[in-house]
Amino acid sequence: MTPRPMPEVIDKEREFDYTDRDFARIRQLIYDHAGISLSEKKRDMVYSRIARRLRANALERFSDYLALLEQDDGREWEQFVNALTTNLTSFFREPHHFPVLAELARKRPKGLRVWCAAASTGEEPYSIAITLADAYGSNTPPARILATDLDTQVLTRARAGIYPLDRVEKLPAATLKRHFNRGTGRNEGLARVRPELRNLIEFDQINLLDPRWSVEGPLDAIFCRNVMIYFDKPTQRRILERFVPLLAPHGLLFAGHSENFHNAHDLFRLRGKTIYEPIRH
Repeated sequence: MTPRPMPEVIDKEREFDYTDRDFARIRQLIYDHAGISLSEKKRDMVYSRIARRLRANALERFSDYLALLEQDDGREWEQFVNALTTNLTSFFREPHHFPVLAELARKRPKGLRVWCAAASTGEEPYSIAITLADAYGSNTPPARILATDLDTQVLTRARAGIYPLDRVEKLPAATLKRHFNRGTGRNEGLARVRPELRNLIEFDQINLLDPRWSVEGPLDAIFCRNVMIYFDKPTQRRILERFVPLLAPHGLLFAGHSENFHNAHDLFRLRGKTIYEPIRH
């Protein structure tokens, strides 16, 4: 006789019904839609983040939410992806990259084009803009920055360029004075990036997994830091293959501290600490 399958165990201590099957479906959906590969260790994280969407939709079971999601025309998909996207960032994170970018700018006095492929709440593209403004010695340097992200909510915050003072207080005093305006009155405790700097950046949504995305080259630099860690190796390679023709011959790819591209040694060679240059065949 064929053994009968064991029933799925539902943790009754949780607010919502959440089964192994629900978690497996979520992992598959986010992988298919955004290329994000969630490990088994992310089970509790997934529960806590998607539970917010159940509350927002007045649902009691994850299976009900997933049924709603699969019938959705796009709005809830956006919320689903936003919920599962991690946006850990800070100004001048991984600081060893920025002197290299500044040197690249000084070698190209006519201007630079940079793509920040994981803009999050804006700290990284604004760090790029500050670096280029200082390198060129101008608040309106000959530079254009494209800043993209999958998460539409963080892009809205990035466009505004407004941060609590504790997010910027570790920056040098001269940088704060030159590139930020301190809030007063009801904006006390906030700082906003100066408009000249904000005008250097174009913010847009791009899903790197979507074959339809298009970015105009040639680019002098691509910052794609701490993004590839969410993709499996085949997905990483497909994205890297699309980066190569976008970069100018002197162009550089800046990666995250925990990322390496050994599986794409025919596409990029290591130029410095987590800095790569394209290989031209």
